[in-house]
Amino acid sequence: MTDAATTTDSLVGELTSWLGSNWDPDLTVGAWWERLGLSGWGMPTLPDNAYGRGLARNEAAVVSRTIAEFGALGSPGGLGALLAAPTIGVHGTQPQIDRYVRDIVTGQKGWCQLFSEPGAGSDLAGLQTKALRDGDEWIVNGQKVWTSGGQVADLGMLIARTDPDAPKHRGISYFAFDMLQPGVDVRPLREMTGHALFNEVFISDARVPDSARIGDLNDGWKVTNTTLAFERAGLGSGGGGAGATMVLPGTLPGHLDKRAGDFAPTPGVKDRPVTRRGPLGGTVAMLTFIAKANDTVDDPSIRQGLMHLHTLEELGRFNNLRLKAAKEAGRDIPGLPNLSKLAMSEIMRLTRDLGLRIAGPYGTVHGYTDEANKALDEALGAAHQGGLTELSLFAQAPSIYGGTDQVQRNIIGERILGLPREPRPDSER
Repeated sequence: MTDAATTTDSLVGELTSWLGSNWDPDLTVGAWWERLGLSGWGMPTLPDNAYGRGLARNEAAVVSRTIAEFGALGSPGGLGALLAAPTIGVHGTQPQIDRYVRDIVTGQKGWCQLFSEPGAGSDLAGLQTKALRDGDEWIVNGQKVWTSGGQVADLGMLIARTDPDAPKHRGISYFAFDMLQPGVDVRPLREMTGHALFNEVFISDARVPDSARIGDLNDGWKVTNTTLAFERAGLGSGGGGAGATMVLPGTLPGHLDKRAGDFAPTPGVKDRPVTRRGPLGGTVAMLTFIAKANDTVDDPSIRQGLMHLHTLEELGRFNNLRLKAAKEAGRDIPGLPNLSKLAMSEIMRLTRDLGLRIAGPYGTVHGYTDEANKALDEALGAAHQGGLTELSLFAQAPSIYGGTDQVQRNIIGERILGLPREPRPDSER
């Protein structure tokens, strides 16, 4: 048996033993998430001092799969887990880690990302939201857009200009911002899927304490780039994505007081169907589940497409293993998060095309609401049809959010390969 297999078996054994002693379906979601999160198993890629276990992403995927196959509710998902917790783990003080990360791993608070603005998307450093010092607080005014989950967030990762006279990549600070205060207006933006994942946020004389500033004053661009690196790695091929569960963290969705067992998966089930935010068990597992259900799985071209997707997913997993080995040796793999993000865009496009081929004529019909999609599934006798068409409609988004494919290629070309930079109206970086 290889060392990697031994490590995986040891990890699964330790976790399974812990689950056997601790999983109780009659606990509330909040009580279970507290037990899971404080054990380090909830978000195991975080460092030890930030309620994690310092595991690599591929090891964390084993943890998630083991929890699901045991039949226990998984850890809180969302942007708090994907972005805020690891960023604060890198740049936050220990009191900030104890204040913010603890509430993320236990699901007590939900987060959103207050980065993009109407005039500052791909050129993020062109942001105009301002924070004016007022004693121990900052008064914030501005507008953000494409804010995922803003309507159910307790806190936001806010970047604002704290020195308007500094060059645009300087004079920016990064804050943990209270979304549930006067002066914060969240307005949903409905997508062609029928849902409103994104929002625009208007901030008028809202306040944030200086103690909520993550990183040094006017050095928020450094912290921002850390968040973007986690975003590209997490959203990229092999990264695992943002949503580990359909149970939402935070005070607004109302899930914390529900019975945990009501949201838990069936023990031992490995091939899981599509969910609203994507597949459980991987893209190939989801498409295979549907192809078996409608008897298209024996089509040679369908099988070839499934193997193509499997290959891309495996490349993402192996890249995570490469990165872990490099980190352990004190090295890095420059540009890997950007390559992973590009690979994820390609996986989503292939998932869309292959999924619609598997669906056949049913792929032209979509319900646009959860209720309508459920009725559509029943009328067509095609399980998870609505989830598949929603995923196909959503597939256009990954090549845009988290840094467009074009931005990723520019970063790889200019910063990694040393190619000439594109002409820019500003020369300051």
